Amino acid sequence: MPIRFLSKLSLFLVFLALPNFLSTSSESGLCPLLAWDGQEREYGNDGRDGNIGRKGRQGRDGQSLTVFADGSPMNLQLSGEDGLDGEDGRNGSDARCRNQNWDVDYNLRGADGGNGGNGGDGGDGGNGGSLTIHYNNLADLRSIYVRAEGGRAGRPGRSGYGAEGCQCRKRDWEETTCTGTPGTPDYSCKTEEFSCRDGKDGKDGRDGRDGNLGRLGTLAIINSTEPLSPDQPTATVAMSQLQDRLFTLSKNKWQTKTGAISLLAPGSIIDNQYREFVERIESSFELVWNAPRSIRDFPGQQNISLALQDNRQVKVDFPEEVWVEGTTSQQEGVTQFIVSNAIHQKEVTQLTRADFSGNGTNLSFSLVDKAGKSNLVATQFWIKYRTARTRPGFRRTAEYRTKYEGNIPEELVSRHNNHFTLNLGKLPIESRYLKPGVAVDIDLVATRSFAGRSTEQKIDWKGEIRRR
Repeated sequence: MPIRFLSKLSLFLVFLALPNFLSTSSESGLCPLLAWDGQEREYGNDGRDGNIGRKGRQGRDGQSLTVFADGSPMNLQLSGEDGLDGEDGRNGSDARCRNQNWDVDYNLRGADGGNGGNGGDGGDGGNGGSLTIHYNNLADLRSIYVRAEGGRAGRPGRSGYGAEGCQCRKRDWEETTCTGTPGTPDYSCKTEEFSCRDGKDGKDGRDGRDGNLGRLGTLAIINSTEPLSPDQPTATVAMSQLQDRLFTLSKNKWQTKTGAISLLAPGSIIDNQYREFVERIESSFELVWNAPRSIRDFPGQQNISLALQDNRQVKVDFPEEVWVEGTTSQQEGVTQFIVSNAIHQKEVTQLTRADFSGNGTNLSFSLVDKAGKSNLVATQFWIKYRTARTRPGFRRTAEYRTKYEGNIPEELVSRHNNHFTLNLGKLPIESRYLKPGVAVDIDLVATRSFAGRSTEQKIDWKGEIRRR
């Protein structure tokens, strides 16, 4: 079996025996060896990859028109343009292979062929145009012939082919090198085996994808000869700009129906769903600020979003940073939002621990609202009460275990102005975990709510139950 097919263990044993073998065979001067360093060099030059085919151009949308139906025949061509075909990808080029030189003391690898380019995607067809018809007599629409087809999709480009890599003309050869003077003990020779492997052929490219068909055009009808005013159904306005000012919104109300083809001349091509104008809706909005604190207490960049509804009322959305309590009224086309109270969101999360005192059934945890808004904000408390066998000062990390987890009932929470007292000793906790000297870890979550909004504040505290 040739040396290059030996297992790793066999090669290692051959290597260990090599010095003795050389000394006994130095007279012959020949010793076949494997090229141990695995050095490999490429011959030839890699082929270039083929260019990618360009995507086909998208077809233009059909013309959009507004016309008045008076019974006169009309022939309207509103079809979208066809998408163009994608270009074919180019073939990769073959590797440039020079003559293989096998009189070398290293392994060879042929250069790789170039990859084929991907085909370009087909262009999308253009959409059919939109047609708006004003009329007095619906029957007059039967004199209008419309062709509003979507454009055809462009075809995909074909992929390019991968090219050939360099092929080895000779796959195995030997090189013998000798050192020293023939006939002397220091004379030795070694023979190394080398090989060549073929370069890789390039990969074929990917065919492009078909374009998308254009959509059919659409129809809208208006039982009026007058053009419609533009919509302004929404607005975003700074709070400071709305006070003592009316802000008018408007929109055109439509209903969607089926049967557009039956309204038009026979053979018309258009989407069968159409829109029919119903009415013009207009309404104004007024912000009435009756809150105890001035609107100037809130930054001017705070914006309100207004949206006109189909019932002619204006829906108002205040920014997340401002919590507003108020009522809505509708009078003679004006929506009024009357503000009775307003606070900053950041003001509802300023609870801080004030005291941890008592023991047994008298154990309590106190907090104070530094923002002073607890007369407006509803508060619910959730607690995880954990204890440890040893005091925190005795060990760097105490092993705490949960003794109670859940909401604190309202009857165990007392509030005086902006001061809260949580009666922890009345929770269903075993008395031995409420005694002086017990290390506690309290995770408290306060849910603060006002005017339909709420947020949570987390308070974590570790300490020890004292005798007083």
